[in-house]
Amino acid sequence: MQVSTKFTIALHVLLAVKYFEKDNKLTSDFLSASIGSNPVIIRNIMSQLREAGIIDIKRGPGGMRITRDLKDISFLDIYKAVETNGQGELFNFHEKPNPNCPVGKRIYPVLDQSLLAVQEKFEEALQDHSLEELYERLD
Repeated sequence: MQVSTKFTIALHVLLAVKYFEKDNKLTSDFLSASIGSNPVIIRNIMSQLREAGIIDIKRGPGGMRITRDLKDISFLDIYKAVETNGQGELFNFHEKPNPNCPVGKRIYPVLDQSLLAVQEKFEEALQDHSLEELYERLD
C-alpha cells in the first residue's frame, strides 16, 4: 500500500496557507515555490480541498483561506479529499479473477472482510491527527 504524494502536498498546502495568510497572496504559483511542485498539480489539489469544504478560494485579490479551525481538520478529512476520488476505498481489487479457479472465484469475499478491517483502523489513525498538531510543530 502506498498513499500518493497528493496527501503530503495537501498537508503542505494547508500549512503554508495558514502560515502565510496574513502576509502573502496565496496563489498556486506561490505555493508551488514552497512545495517544489508544478502549479497545475497544486491547483488540482486546491480544487479537491475546495470541493471538500476545507478551503475557500476567491478569484483575483481574494486569495485563499482555510474554512475551519485547524483542530477540526483531521488527516482523514484531507486524505478523503485528495486520495479516494470519492470512492472511499483504500484497497482496489483486480478486475478479472478467473471464476473457474477455486481461489479466483472466492478471492473477493475472502479478502473483503480483512481489508475492510485494515481500512477502518487506518482511517481511525488518520482521524486521531489534526492539522493543528502539525502547525504547532512548525515553530
